[in-house]
Amino acid sequence: MAAANSVRAAAAQMTSVNDIAANFATCSRLVKEAASAGAKLICFPENFAFLGAKDGESLKIAEPLDGPIMQQYCSLARESSIWLSLGGFQEKGPDDKHLYNTHVVIDNAGNIKSTYKKIHLFDVDIPGGRSYKESSFTEAGKNVVAVDSPVGRLGLTVCYDLRFPEIYQNLRFQHGAQVLLVPATFTVVTGHAHWEILLRARAIETQCYVIASAQTGKHSEKRESYGETLIIDPWGTVIGRFPDRLATGITVADIDFSQLDSIRTRMPISKHRKPIDFWKSGSP
Repeated sequence: MAAANSVRAAAAQMTSVNDIAANFATCSRLVKEAASAGAKLICFPENFAFLGAKDGESLKIAEPLDGPIMQQYCSLARESSIWLSLGGFQEKGPDDKHLYNTHVVIDNAGNIKSTYKKIHLFDVDIPGGRSYKESSFTEAGKNVVAVDSPVGRLGLTVCYDLRFPEIYQNLRFQHGAQVLLVPATFTVVTGHAHWEILLRARAIETQCYVIASAQTGKHSEKRESYGETLIIDPWGTVIGRFPDRLATGITVADIDFSQLDSIRTRMPISKHRKPIDFWKSGSP
């Protein structure tokens, strides 16, 4: 059982495909599992609702937030009385050639509480692998977003954001985040090399919990993901790890606000850090 000053969160791992109904069935099962385990929030990975097998598929299925796909998930949250973090939803974009990669947070009454549009887009040539150009069909967001929830103040990010510590610093020190959410579809090559170490670094340098929900396995002939769903405490310790890197399921852990406050009090980096103007005035 969770301690008096803590609350339970769950992180899901799955292998999404280009079938909206099949992915929803998987998510529904995992939501029920999380609710039964006493979790107040379950976090899903990027592309939870749909992961295309061919170029252009994501654009074809993209919908506004009040469309049938997201409304299904709102109903699921309400029926299970649990908060949902839905990272990386294909939201209809500003024109027919672009969508938004949107992280949606839904409360336990089925209301959309907050949305964050992915800022850093994945335009990368993977060593020994394929090339990705997310910006060719995705419009980048411009706003940093945090939202209050039963498991603390959540800082919203998506996947490739993980490589840019500035957004996490901003979420902690300007927006008061206590828990950083990193839904992702990391490639096998980059996941093996960098996934866990980057997540633990973000937790340590912000003194926040990090919940990282990952896609895993082979989605199609062209796409495979690394997996390794993790929950990390503000000291950088992994407190939740889904045991099978290639399977579907959840891991749960307790967000302990006493531990969070203790770490921040004993090592008060918020008081020690230098403002941006300090660095601007440094010698050339």
